[in-house]
Amino acid sequence: MIRSTMILLAASAVALSGCGMDRAIYRTDLIAEPETCVANTFEVYFAEGEARLTEAARQAIGMTAARLQGCAIERVVVTGLSDASGGAVANQDLSERRAIAVAEAFTSAGWPAPAFEISAAGAQGATTAQGTSEPMRRRTEVFVQAAPRP
Repeated sequence: MIRSTMILLAASAVALSGCGMDRAIYRTDLIAEPETCVANTFEVYFAEGEARLTEAARQAIGMTAARLQGCAIERVVVTGLSDASGGAVANQDLSERRAIAVAEAFTSAGWPAPAFEISAAGAQGATTAQGTSEPMRRRTEVFVQAAPRP
């Protein structure tokens, strides 16, 4: 009895294993690849008091430039930020130099210079309402509007 039940289960499993399988299932059938030529927002971080790109920042910019290489770069907004340490004029200058450094890196990667809008916020917003300084403000925020090439 047990042997005949086992044979019946095995036969059922073999019969059902091919059920509804008229073709192979591929990864592309299951997973949609994200579109490349769409709006992207990312951040580039800097060391304290620095406007020079770190190696990690250069790599991130290079990877972004490579990923969007086949796209039409329509608009790039780069906003430089700084933390609250230092004076207002120095922070404004630092955040502007950070934005320029990022824009120049993308321009040297082949992106069109007229597409860039550069702004600097300085230390504005770098301190919370409780008076806490925000060190993660040592960055630029980059917004890229890209579209497929015609």
